[in-house]
Amino acid sequence: MKKGSLGLSNTVKRMRKREFLDAMQLVVPWAELVSLIEPYAPEGGRSGLEPFSVQTLLRIHLMQQWFKLSDQAMEEALHEVPAFRDFTGLSHRDESIPSESSILRFRHRLERHKLADQIHTTLNALLQAKGPQLKAGTMVDATLIVVPSSAHNQSGERDPEMRQSKKGNQWYFGMKAHIGVDADSGLVHSVRGTSGNVNDVVEANSLLYWQETDAFGDAGYQGMDRRPNANKNCAGMWPCAPGLRRAQDNDKPVDALIDQLERTKASIRARVEHPFRVLKQQFGYVKVR
Repeated sequence: MKKGSLGLSNTVKRMRKREFLDAMQLVVPWAELVSLIEPYAPEGGRSGLEPFSVQTLLRIHLMQQWFKLSDQAMEEALHEVPAFRDFTGLSHRDESIPSESSILRFRHRLERHKLADQIHTTLNALLQAKGPQLKAGTMVDATLIVVPSSAHNQSGERDPEMRQSKKGNQWYFGMKAHIGVDADSGLVHSVRGTSGNVNDVVEANSLLYWQETDAFGDAGYQGMDRRPNANKNCAGMWPCAPGLRRAQDNDKPVDALIDQLERTKASIRARVEHPFRVLKQQFGYVKVR
């Protein structure tokens, strides 16, 4: 390229979107997910519309979640962003692009047949078969996802599925994402969504494999082993208690041991925070509608 030229088509810089999609191309088990969805695909053509493969529509659907795009924005991005077209296999400008209605119909098909849960189960089974998930221990945690509390919308009401929740001295309006993370690999294996006023410990046992021997959480999970739905096979329930550490006198041997135990539990549990960084900073769920 000549000096001073701004020919962007010749650039060699790899953008973060393309690097992320290249990674997803390698790690997502496309064949297994397509075979799961194909039995629910429409039969006998698409009534005159351009046909798109299940894999193409699945890739588009996942990009919507990863990059927080509406149906219309997703269609426009496919026209405008070469990396998105390459990822879906629609790399040529003269190829037809799925319309927002096609994208909407595919999402509704997944919802109608509850395929999202089946996809998650399939991914967990593949990870367990390959060995990254050991089922020996689970870290549990929850994060608030804030939504606008304003009633200035078409219905004139706040979202009825959202609730107030207090964290520290601050009140929030929204929902909670509860997750269970494999203690060895750091991979998320369980996700539950609730309104913001649901206490963390209520969902704790629903996030477990039910084969683990240990579980780790913060002080909000104290007593999860005594709840009616407790996992009796899990011998070690290890809630971290920062307040307990602050109360210790480390000059005393017993207090020093308690402090060391709490530090160890905290260092293990800290890995559960990484998925929340991805959820909020990469996927954009800091404050959403």
